[in-house]
Amino acid sequence: MDEAAVAARAEQRRAKEAAAREKRQNALREAKEQRAAKRALALEAEAAKAAKVKPELTEAERKAARDARYLARKKRASS
Repeated sequence: MDEAAVAARAEQRRAKEAAAREKRQNALREAKEQRAAKRALALEAEAAKAAKVKPELTEAERKAARDARYLARKKRASS
């Protein structure tokens, strides 16, 4: 085999390896972006759930809860 053929094969091999490396890097980058997007959706869902769990009580609701606790304590003390 002459040197030109050997050099051509080596160049083809390097090009093929570079293409495979680039493809692998692109796949890893894509997977990382997908994980980040999935995590962002999970955080948004968690925030929405947390907002629904305990809404802010109005002043009247706080007073009603306080009165209910007071009456419950009073009832327990008298029994």
